[in-house]
Amino acid sequence: MRAAQLKAVLPRELLASVVVFLVALPLCMGIAIASGMPPAKGLITGIIGGLVVGWMAGSPLQVSGPAAGLAVLVFELVRQHGIAMLGPILLLAGFLQLLAGRLRLGCWFRVTAPAVVYGMLAGIGVLIVLSQVHVMLDGAPQPSGLDNLTGFPAAVAKAIPGLGWQAGLLGLATMLVMWSWDKLRPHKLRFIPGALLGVGLTTGASLLLALQVKRVQVPENLADAIDWLRPADLLNLADPNLLIAAFAVAFIASAETLLSAAAVDRMHNGQRSDFDKELSAQGVGNMLCGLVGALPMTGVIVRSSANVQAGATTRLSAIFHGVWLLAFVLLLSSVLQSIPVASLAGVLVYTGIKLVDLKAFRGLGRYGRMPMFTYGATALAIIFTDLLTGVLVGFGLTLAKLAWKASRLKISLIDLPGADEMELRLIGAATFLKVPALTQILSRVPAGSTVHVPLNNLSYIDHSCLELFEEWGRANAAKGSRLMIEPRGLKRRLEGRIRTTTGLGSA
Repeated sequence: MRAAQLKAVLPRELLASVVVFLVALPLCMGIAIASGMPPAKGLITGIIGGLVVGWMAGSPLQVSGPAAGLAVLVFELVRQHGIAMLGPILLLAGFLQLLAGRLRLGCWFRVTAPAVVYGMLAGIGVLIVLSQVHVMLDGAPQPSGLDNLTGFPAAVAKAIPGLGWQAGLLGLATMLVMWSWDKLRPHKLRFIPGALLGVGLTTGASLLLALQVKRVQVPENLADAIDWLRPADLLNLADPNLLIAAFAVAFIASAETLLSAAAVDRMHNGQRSDFDKELSAQGVGNMLCGLVGALPMTGVIVRSSANVQAGATTRLSAIFHGVWLLAFVLLLSSVLQSIPVASLAGVLVYTGIKLVDLKAFRGLGRYGRMPMFTYGATALAIIFTDLLTGVLVGFGLTLAKLAWKASRLKISLIDLPGADEMELRLIGAATFLKVPALTQILSRVPAGSTVHVPLNNLSYIDHSCLELFEEWGRANAAKGSRLMIEPRGLKRRLEGRIRTTTGLGSA
């Protein structure tokens, strides 16, 4: 960028970066807490997402950092394998992303059916809500969504006699401020994020009233929050469970990043995203997060949309937001230590509720019942089992739908104007699954008939059906019957009537 151009855009980029920083600060810490990690880990990921990925990104207006979409998966990984194993998992996941970007596979991560993505986000949203309501009461979340749901009455009963109710009120107040600000904020103040306003007001109230609630714990020195990857831990990647976890992190992070990048492209008229370059940048970022023991990162739509709405036009805004995060942690860590954990939990509960996008669910109804069913099944499977199982259920249903669509074949046997001439009209996909139906239709052809089989209305025909036609032709040749396969269809005008379609039209 030339000096004149830089001078022209710098004031706008600096202002946009401050807005993004204000949005990112509470979310980085809140997502870390929801992931079962110290808040400083989320801040480190946000800093790397700004300084490194922002500089390398293929989507210049997208902002990267810790994402709520991975909080549930990270929480489960930390619970099962410990914080130390998160580093090797992220290192491998980042390498897979970098490799996919280098091999130009970015576009393939976008083939995920929208119903699966929306269902995944809805399931994650429900799990975040179920876990963070416990944190809002200064309690500890349970390992599963069902445990969090069934344990909620006991958590409330424990909070009322003690001091947990004070934390609960702070969390509810944070949510109320965010909701009110979303609905009522003046246009001139739209750049002020509701999350920051809610956390700021409740933090001030908690200090003024001297409430005895849990507060954020961050080290005075950021270096103390870094847990360098130990080479010996890499040997644990031989565990198949860790390999599966790395692939899951890589896939989900990549899908969320590229879907977010596509959404950001629709918000502005500037430079379009290079998905392969963006995927490579995310891979480098996640490898660095693995090296320092931080949270995984993705491109995140909330911070990215704030960036676009604040007027950013270049990658400088994303880079500067990382600078502000780093400066704030280094110079004002004591301010972070005043924030109630319940206020950050309130931010996450509000975010989780918004992830359950009922408008998207109703919008899927335009494409039939199956996408809505896939959405619901994916979300419920994630809630009642785990994230990976839920995503696999969604993909399984999508593939089942494709297989069913591919196996549909409309079969019609039509009399032609010529004597003893007929047409076997096929529309759809002729696969081995339709051999019994074709056999039944061909058995009704009168002896001595010539059967034309145009293939121009078929999307696919396999060798099983072609062999059936050949065998029928040989078997009925003695009766004077012929079967003529016509790849380009009949050129003459067909007139006649359908003789045998009852009960077989969609066999």
